[in-house]
Amino acid sequence: MAASENDRVGSVETRGIEPVPDAERHGHASQMFWTWFAANISILGLPLGAALVSFRGLNIWQAAVVAILGSFGSFALVGALSIAGKRGGAPALTLSRAVFGVRGNAGPTLVTWMSRLGWETINTTTAAFALLALLDAAFGIRRNTVLTVVCLLVFIGCTLLISGLGHATIMWINRWASYVFGLLNLVVIGFLATTVDWGKVFHAQVGPVSSMVVGVGMIAAGTGIGWANTGADYARYLPRRIPGGRLVAASAFGAGIPLVVLISLGSLLAAGEPDLASASDPVSAINTMLPSWMSIPYLIAAFGGLLLSNHLSVYSAGLTMITLGIRVRRTLAVGLDVVVTFAGGIYFILIAKDFYGPFITFLTLLAVPITAWVGVFAVDLILRRSYDGAALMDVGRSSRYWFRGGVAWAAMIAWAAAIVVGLLFTEASTSATDVWFSGPFAHSWIGSNGLGWVMTLVLAAGVYALLRRFDGTVREEASAQPPQQQVLPAPAAREAS
Repeated sequence: MAASENDRVGSVETRGIEPVPDAERHGHASQMFWTWFAANISILGLPLGAALVSFRGLNIWQAAVVAILGSFGSFALVGALSIAGKRGGAPALTLSRAVFGVRGNAGPTLVTWMSRLGWETINTTTAAFALLALLDAAFGIRRNTVLTVVCLLVFIGCTLLISGLGHATIMWINRWASYVFGLLNLVVIGFLATTVDWGKVFHAQVGPVSSMVVGVGMIAAGTGIGWANTGADYARYLPRRIPGGRLVAASAFGAGIPLVVLISLGSLLAAGEPDLASASDPVSAINTMLPSWMSIPYLIAAFGGLLLSNHLSVYSAGLTMITLGIRVRRTLAVGLDVVVTFAGGIYFILIAKDFYGPFITFLTLLAVPITAWVGVFAVDLILRRSYDGAALMDVGRSSRYWFRGGVAWAAMIAWAAAIVVGLLFTEASTSATDVWFSGPFAHSWIGSNGLGWVMTLVLAAGVYALLRRFDGTVREEASAQPPQQQVLPAPAAREAS
């Protein structure tokens, strides 16, 4: 089916969060492959792999197995949740109104927006480091405050251009830029492989199986879980007829292939460079392993990979901001988002002393409420077969998704309970002496090995599956006559969206 004028490469996407009607659906499941391949060819996978060796004591073979299970498994979940976008034609957090209620959905939506901002700040900061290093390597221009701000603005400007144009342009760039930056990464990876201390690699001791279990959780939390609440954003233009299994496979392989390569390489490099796992500036840490002639292609690849990831995050953040109730056009929402990201980049580079520590701390805390949402949303997706497009856009009492007081209490209770339990097993800190938060069971085996998010996922899914059976408003909504077709809101409502 041909793309509509609203979704053409190079044109500004004017659609906000309102569902995409069947007549405007187009594309193939392979788009999800390129979406997640593009999002995961950044160099942030290398420190994750290094952490498996330096912090978890795994050898390279164990690290490779952990990378496969954590990467492919977590993005298979992303693909499964993106089926909701194909069914409902709306962004993930807009569809979430059907699960949590039009008012209850505000909590998960706010957390998601904060998560996206955090990832964007990490990407922007790392890309600025890469650009600063590139200017130094290529032209001998040394880093200073003004140049740092300029590098941040360059990266943000590129992000704003791509994300502002919207869905069709993003899908096109994801595919073709993946070839370019993917090849550059292969060249760099080939050279880095020659710097590996293979003697230490092959003589490394086998780590405990428990560390492998923990490693899978760490990789999943640091990769797919962070994207789980955005998959539907990129699947919403796909035709309903595409089998859901294809979306799962395309997402798992699209992200899994680059992640396994990068994480495995990071594990190899850690044999000779154990400090890579905790580097305050991972770009510079890797750059020091390369001769000057290899630095330029490496830094270009690093900058491009981060840009491919960041424009996806910013696009989703704009949609999430609108779902929160901020009544602006999608393009303006994207602009507001990058302004906040710029401020975060300034803080990380010019004020904060530690880069990677706050990154891990951020992931630790945000993984809990996001995973709780995933558990609830996944159960609803299994039991639900359709979404009412008009009701998704109606935030008043007349909405089918009003439930009781605008809240689906079965979902909200399950979400809140899972967050509380997850935090009991969570400790967020940048160092042994800088502890931001520590739950009472944070030093139990589950807590000390970073598996609190697994407890959160299982509990959220289980509690919601139980409570929805006793929630009359949920049963009433589920038994309502399904919509015959996607219904677009009135023009006035669309303008507000």
